[in-house]
Amino acid sequence: MSNKSDSLTQLALRKFKKNFWGVLSFWLIVSIGVMSLLAYVIAPDDSQNANQMHLSIHSQRPGFKVQMLHLPSQNTADQSRFSELLFGKTSTDIEIPISEYTISNDELTYTQYAADGLVGVEKSVDLSTYKNRDDVYVEDKTFLWGTDKYGRDLLSRILIGSRISFSIGFIAVFISLVIGIFMGSIAGYYGGKVDAFIMWVINVTWSIPTLLLVIAITLALGKGFWQVFIAVGLTMWVEVARVVRGQIISAKEMQYVTAARALGFKDSRIIIKHILPNIMAPIIVISAANFAAAILIESGLSFLGIGAQPPMSSWGAMIKDHYNYIILGKPYLALIPGLCIMILVMAFMLVGNALRDALDVKS
Repeated sequence: MSNKSDSLTQLALRKFKKNFWGVLSFWLIVSIGVMSLLAYVIAPDDSQNANQMHLSIHSQRPGFKVQMLHLPSQNTADQSRFSELLFGKTSTDIEIPISEYTISNDELTYTQYAADGLVGVEKSVDLSTYKNRDDVYVEDKTFLWGTDKYGRDLLSRILIGSRISFSIGFIAVFISLVIGIFMGSIAGYYGGKVDAFIMWVINVTWSIPTLLLVIAITLALGKGFWQVFIAVGLTMWVEVARVVRGQIISAKEMQYVTAARALGFKDSRIIIKHILPNIMAPIIVISAANFAAAILIESGLSFLGIGAQPPMSSWGAMIKDHYNYIILGKPYLALIPGLCIMILVMAFMLVGNALRDALDVKS
């Protein structure tokens, strides 16, 4: 005889696994999440924010190859491996794109790279000033996705920029859940004047265009990384609050809530221990949708210049820097980050749709 449990959670999980696009999108999100966490390990440019600039090779096509001269940095700083993994290297080798070089005794003479058939400036390096000559070397470097308008590796900027989109989703959704569940629970459970006041606050917040409200909060808090996260989270709680309020109004009339009241349980325990676990399905679905919305809002803010600030890498800021290249013959500089935003947002929306179908008790 089978001991297999048919709990609602397992039934929902089984239904979710049957949804091909939902499962595919889930693993895509997981892959992007792991990639963003290990961005500085994967990225060819592991400097902080992948900000190694080479103006002589700006706006180069994908697959561009060039000889790169590496000179050890004179400013060495003690940095832990954990810090390098999370934030990139603070002191990296100086990289100089060159077209040719010669070594004579203790002197390395090189010609700087110049595009469009021009001849670069010839310079020399005294190798005797370096303790270990092996630290000075020349290698062929390939930019798989080309370079941006500042000569930075586009692939590295894309990988590190994924952290912004992922972080904004998690933090903004967490803030919106904390505020939304609290406000919605109080409004739905107690009703009366408390409900009327909270609904007035919700309706006023709802009536303000989201982007304008985010811009106002961002300007009040100041431009920056964390300020944007907080601003987006403070504008997304109203959807959560409305859903929670409606669910609690229906749930508080159920027999298990009446029984909990008869046993003398406190209101806080009834809400947290009894009602909320039974209304998590719609909250999970709206959280997935809010993930996608948060990514789009952050991209819009970065495009307007009030999101993540340079030199921090952000997909929205990359589109802002290169949108004019669409008509200048190099559209990929703006299209690649745009496609990354589209793929990640679509993945979250497909997961949300799959969760909605899996958690639908009527199907």
